[in-house]
Amino acid sequence: MSQPETPAAQPTRGSELRRVVGASLVGTALEWYDFFIYGTAAALVFGELFFPDAEPALAQLASFATFGVAFLFRPLGGFVFGRLGDRIGRRNTLIITTLIMGISTGLIGLLPTYGTVGVAAPILLVLLRICQGLGAGAEFGGASTLLAEHAPQSRRGFYASFAQTGVQIGLLLGTTAFLLVALLPDPQLHSWGWRVPFWASFVLIFVSLYLRLRVAESPVFKNMERTRTVVRMPVKETLRRYPRSFLVGIGAHICDTSTIYIFATFSVAYVTETLDMPRWTILTGIIIMSVIVIVLQPVFGHLSDRIGRKPLNVFSVVFTAVFAFPFFWMVNTEIPVVIWLALVIATAFGWAPMIAVQPAFYAELFGAGVRYTGFAASREIGAAIAGFSPLISVALFQAGGETPWLISVFMILTAVISLAAFLYAREARHMDISVRYASQEELVAARPAGEDRTAATEEPRQ
Repeated sequence: MSQPETPAAQPTRGSELRRVVGASLVGTALEWYDFFIYGTAAALVFGELFFPDAEPALAQLASFATFGVAFLFRPLGGFVFGRLGDRIGRRNTLIITTLIMGISTGLIGLLPTYGTVGVAAPILLVLLRICQGLGAGAEFGGASTLLAEHAPQSRRGFYASFAQTGVQIGLLLGTTAFLLVALLPDPQLHSWGWRVPFWASFVLIFVSLYLRLRVAESPVFKNMERTRTVVRMPVKETLRRYPRSFLVGIGAHICDTSTIYIFATFSVAYVTETLDMPRWTILTGIIIMSVIVIVLQPVFGHLSDRIGRKPLNVFSVVFTAVFAFPFFWMVNTEIPVVIWLALVIATAFGWAPMIAVQPAFYAELFGAGVRYTGFAASREIGAAIAGFSPLISVALFQAGGETPWLISVFMILTAVISLAAFLYAREARHMDISVRYASQEELVAARPAGEDRTAATEEPRQ
């Protein structure tokens, strides 16, 4: 096996590792709270507030289209801020994304509606949603990379899973916030109630910044700085050295992205408008499923350290495909407990294993020199492909005679795509992720001694 071109960085231990976990958990939770509350608002109020002249069905389509716009810009955020993360450090870049997400989300809560400024209202809404997309495009990749590079190799899956736990806490916080304001009468909800969760972002941004400023930079990145081996052009090197990993990264994120926004966004509109049930029914179900997924994240992360990332990934997408039709059969009973059970089963067995493994899985796809770029950019291209799932779901629902069977077919198709990516990937839980350019192929397989190592002869950054 080839040797690293620089001395391996030592993983963080003790109180500093706990501080990194805590900061990543809280920081990611607060940033994804920002991202998720938009989806809930799009399902409940944005159609009426920003597209009032359209028919109800078209207004919902337009509202979900603004939700999907952010996904088009998440790959750009992944490339731009991923490059920064590989050039100036993981922690410093996360501070930038925190500011972008927090400010843009807070400003959405200050926007005038269509009734006040006309067409300028949805235009401003889309612009701020784009800013959210740019920030989100690098947030998860950065937080996961920072955690994975601080963690000991034997427990990388466990510690890195807390980045994804933060995402679920963000979903829980956002849904809870809207559950509370949704209790208001419609006039109050539509005039000022929907704004409160967005205003909270101005406060939460300071909490996230405080925690992230107290965390040490990744030991892997500090080692590259010390040895003057920081990559000059991480975007170019990612695409040149890791085409296989990049394709795997794109496909791996399609199923979990599409399904969670069907569960947490489209289902809100479906249950409240099509089934004509109270808002609290579906919002309570999302809260219950979020709590259970939060508890399961470190469990599945730990399990991936024992049996590998690949078995859990394959199981999760297969279960998602198998449960695609039963999910809507259970929701259509219109029995609250059964709806909650459908959400819990779908996420606990289909979604939770996949996302718990994701931070370590992506960190192991790329070498240290381009990890932030490769992780964020490939994952967010997958998100861009799948991020319009609420909009697609509405269109499929209407095309299917206002029944959700075509949505179940869509879920199965996304599962098949991600399954192909996971089967194409190599198991890499034992790899040394401190090596600047080594790929899964180089570190999983034993290579003959003396084999040419292009990375070792490349000129370091001056």
